[in-house]
Amino acid sequence: MKNLLMILAVVAGICPISRADSPPAWQPMLGDLLKTEKAGYGGLCGIAVDPAKGTIWINVSDRGFYRSDDQAQTFHRCGETQPKGRTEAPGCFQLDPTGAGHRLVTALVYGSPISISDDEGGTWKSLDAKSSHIDWCAVDWTDTNTKFILALKHESGGMLIVSRDGGATFAEIGKGYGPGWVFDGKTAVVAESRDHAKPNIMRTADGGATWSPCGAYSPVGSASAQALPKWHGNSLYWLVEGFWIASNNQGALIASDDQGATWKEISNVADARYGPVFGKDAKQMFVLTKKGIVESTDAGATWSSPIAPPREVDGGLSWMAYDASHDTLYVMKMSSDLFKLPRTK
Repeated sequence: MKNLLMILAVVAGICPISRADSPPAWQPMLGDLLKTEKAGYGGLCGIAVDPAKGTIWINVSDRGFYRSDDQAQTFHRCGETQPKGRTEAPGCFQLDPTGAGHRLVTALVYGSPISISDDEGGTWKSLDAKSSHIDWCAVDWTDTNTKFILALKHESGGMLIVSRDGGATFAEIGKGYGPGWVFDGKTAVVAESRDHAKPNIMRTADGGATWSPCGAYSPVGSASAQALPKWHGNSLYWLVEGFWIASNNQGALIASDDQGATWKEISNVADARYGPVFGKDAKQMFVLTKKGIVESTDAGATWSSPIAPPREVDGGLSWMAYDASHDTLYVMKMSSDLFKLPRTK
């Protein structure tokens, strides 16, 4: 028995036994990029990933947007003329979620106005100056001219503004709003802010002229950085919380397939922070929660045990992305490195 134990110890030393509780092997990817590019306050402050091709774009504060086509091994600046400033609320830098084009849209808290690129970041169009100092924006992805745009002014009591002419002009709708989504040239949803005793999701079908409640839910997140909804296929998904959720839990994933007119609760998701981020199809999705990243492969019916994020990404203002073509997760937090987790089958 003694000899057997010695042999097992030697074998274990040569081939360490993997443990289920071993921390995931997140890889920091930026090296000296932020230092050499002389990033401004906030450093790394946004990410977008094309799930089909694996292309990655990052926002470097006060320098603009950088692209990688080799799974974050190297980055190059997208172009010389760049919108400068920094994103802040996770998800306010977006790639067209319909898959129909290569449009990028960014809302900058400090710096340039809302900016749109139709060539994967090579060139950018800045909208009217009234769209500066913005927490988030929502555009009509179905319209190549993006005429209908909603945006929320930063530190302004939840002031919602609207453009119906592609960003040439903006008008104020009013205060007391949170994040939202635009479905087409007239239809959109926006959450009421937490200043309301019992916030609702509000819906418009006339380009923002009138609004009516369509669901008694409030997005997860802090009052100044509530979660943006996510589009996939023909449905809009939203992480919400509150005692008015039918399941009476700490949070839920809801979805609408009729442009926000009605909502259904998909599943309980406690302490969610960001997501859902979709994988190879609508059944595979990831959500960043307080305990880590959870995955569902059955459209939210069940969820995996959490994958712990890097210590540097713990807390608010954390982003997550997934490259389905290379089965790789990415996470970051404003001012952190960009971390990559290739997944093993």
